[in-house]
Parts: sequence; structure tokens; C-alpha cells
Amino acid sequence: MNHTRFSAFVVSENSKGEFLGNRIERSIEELPPNEVLIRVLYSSLNYKDALSASGHKGITKNYPHTPGIDAAGVVEQSSSLSFAIGDKVIVTGYDLGMNTSGGFGQYIRVPAAWVVPLPQGLTLKESMMLGTAGFTAAYAVYKLIACGQSPGAGPILVTGATGGVGSLSVALLSSAGFQVIAATGKSGVEDYLLSLGASAVIHRNLTNDTSGKALLRPRWAGAVDTVGGNILATAMKACLPHGNVASLGNVLSADLNISVFPFILNGINLLGIDSATCPMAIRKELWNKLACEWKPAALEKIASGCTLDEIIHFIDEILQGNILGRKYIQLWPGE
Repeated sequence: MNHTRFSAFVVSENSKGEFLGNRIERSIEELPPNEVLIRVLYSSLNYKDALSASGHKGITKNYPHTPGIDAAGVVEQSSSLSFAIGDKVIVTGYDLGMNTSGGFGQYIRVPAAWVVPLPQGLTLKESMMLGTAGFTAAYAVYKLIACGQSPGAGPILVTGATGGVGSLSVALLSSAGFQVIAATGKSGVEDYLLSLGASAVIHRNLTNDTSGKALLRPRWAGAVDTVGGNILATAMKACLPHGNVASLGNVLSADLNISVFPFILNGINLLGIDSATCPMAIRKELWNKLACEWKPAALEKIASGCTLDEIIHFIDEILQGNILGRKYIQLWPGE
């Protein structure tokens, strides 16, 4: 057995039912018996990670647990012919960081079917500056275009625009030639969103219609919604005919109260984006796009780094909606 020790951020439940996270030492032999052992150099913080770290049993069933749905690093052991020692790789989604020890540890061991080779044009650090947020945004843009959305049809609304997925959606859509209307409830962030490529910035209240009308005056040609609830409903009701609305999140609400009229009168397509189970062929295609033509020029503006010791602070911040853009995590000092 491999007795190598490594550091990991581990969340445990105490006798009072409280969930507390600490950096502790673990042994590689404690990791699940999968095909590929990866030395994780970088990870990133996502809203789902913060839920896992807070004891959300809908995300993680058993504790103690190491969150982290993203990981990028180097293969150290492999029983799969698809990967060799020294290969640089990315793992996002699937069960990583949910019920399988995740990227908040310096090592992970996962099935080969979860692993994506790092594409040329992208460093391991950049891949985690993007992480699940960037991949999810790319999947949304991919589906919008596949359903016929074009820049000439009109602007695209992005809700929750200052979050990780929202920021990267603004940047990717802008790079793809779309006009972007960025909606946010934060003040003092207009310059940030315009620097990512937004053509207009509006307050989120303007995307939260409470009139009860089944349809609204069209204001955008499509949308990428990261928050759900009534804002998602408004995005569809105020969409131009034959537009597409991608649904990526539910931080506002998981409920959707809407009539069928946007669908049967305006021909709106509601596109569900489940990045965790995206088919591997599309997954590789999207990572290749993110390394080349879809690589955001503003990545350094969107993502900033932290260490494993600092992650506890940013878990609280992301739950409160106070993080601008993305946080990537450097797992090994000096690398």
C-alpha cells in the first residue's frame, strides 16, 4: 500500500450536528480504489463545493469528506491504458467532490472515464481558473449555438453576471460575437462587467417581473440564467420569438412558475445544462475550445488565487454571494 501523506481540506460533523472544515493530513491508501491517481496542483471553489462543505446532504451524503468538484494535476499512477505517469489532466464533474474525495486534497484517485487530457493552449492553472464554471458557461454557449442562436438575432441576457459562471458566460458570449446584457444585484461592478465584454449592465430587478403576465415585451434574443426561479421565468417571457434560454443554476430558487405560452406562442427553447454528466466526446470538444478560440482574454480579471488554508474564508463568502468572479486554489506551495 502507498502510505504517502498529503494535505486535504476535510469537513467533519461534530456531536452538535455542526459541519467544520480543517486542513488535515491524509494517506493515499485512504482514497477510493480507482484507476488513476492524480497529484492535484490546482482546484477551484464552486457554489456546490460550499454546499458540500456546509453539510448539504443533497450534495454529500457521508462525512468526513473532502469537497472539490474540480481538479487539475499530473498522473502519478494509472492502471488505464488511456493515461500514463506524467500526463497533465483535468477532472471536473461526475461524483468528484460530492461523494468521492475531491480536489481540495493534494491527491485524488478517480475512474479513467472521468479524466480529460489537458489540451494544448491551456495550463493547469488556467484550467482551474475556468473550472466547472467555465466549462458550464462553454456548454451553455455550445447549446445556444447548436439551437440556432446567432449574434445577429439580438443581445443575450446573462443573469447573476458577477459570479463565476456568469462572468465567464459574459466573456465567452462576447468573444463569440454576441452582444451581452449583464444583470446583477451588486453595485460598483459595471466597469468589471464591461471589461469582460458586456455591452450593457442592468440591475437584476429588471429581470424579475412580478406582473403575473404570461408574456412580456421582448427585450433580448436569448439568455443564460445562473439563478433560476422567477428570474428564469422572466428571461423566457421577455425573450424574442424562437430564442433560446439556457438554465444553469438555482441559487434564487429551484421552482419555476410559468405558463406554456413562451413555448407554444413564441417558440422559446429552454436548454438544461448539466455539466457534471456531459458526454465525454462533448466534454473534450469544449475543453479544446476553451483552450483555443473560446479562451477568455479576460481570464486574469475573472479569477484570483488562494491557498488551501484560506479556503474556509472564501467558502463563507461564496455562500453569501460576495465573491466577484472565480477563486482557484493552489494546492502545493511554489508550484
